[in-house]
Amino acid sequence: MQTIDLFSLREQFNQRQIVFCFNGPISTVLIEEMGNALKNYMQNDHHPSLVMDVFGIYVELTQNIRHYSTSKGYDERNSSATVVIANDIEGHYFVLAGNLVEHDDALVLSNRISQLAAMDKTALKAAYKKQLREPRTADTTGAGLGLLDVARKASSPLVANLTAAENGKVFFSLLAIL
Repeated sequence: MQTIDLFSLREQFNQRQIVFCFNGPISTVLIEEMGNALKNYMQNDHHPSLVMDVFGIYVELTQNIRHYSTSKGYDERNSSATVVIANDIEGHYFVLAGNLVEHDDALVLSNRISQLAAMDKTALKAAYKKQLREPRTADTTGAGLGLLDVARKASSPLVANLTAAENGKVFFSLLAIL
């Protein structure tokens, strides 16, 4: 194994004000434990609604990654999640999560994010209410109610990024700013 310059990594985290970072296979237990740690960290210095919004977005994005990887039967390497939470001096929080996805799925999801990014708060609220009334079927896929909720909580439009990866997969990442 190559040596990791932990001090340099620490300095990069400090410069970018990264308060939480995870990279690896993610389980339901890990999502819960890391979420609780995040909530506890934030509760001391932040308004409860901001804490719950950051926590809620973290949970939604990591659960989506977990469900997607499980549904695709990915091995441990391909089911890894990368999650970063940072803040800035103005009090904004940046929740960034990514994972490997199939190329076609990445395009569908990216298009959905673009649609949501084009909506204002009123349109997002209406779309959320409409989605609530839709019947949920066994073949219902993601990018529905939870993603609408993330878009509604965000203070600016969601940003998706696609990066080509090996074996025809794409690394899909999503940024929500609160």
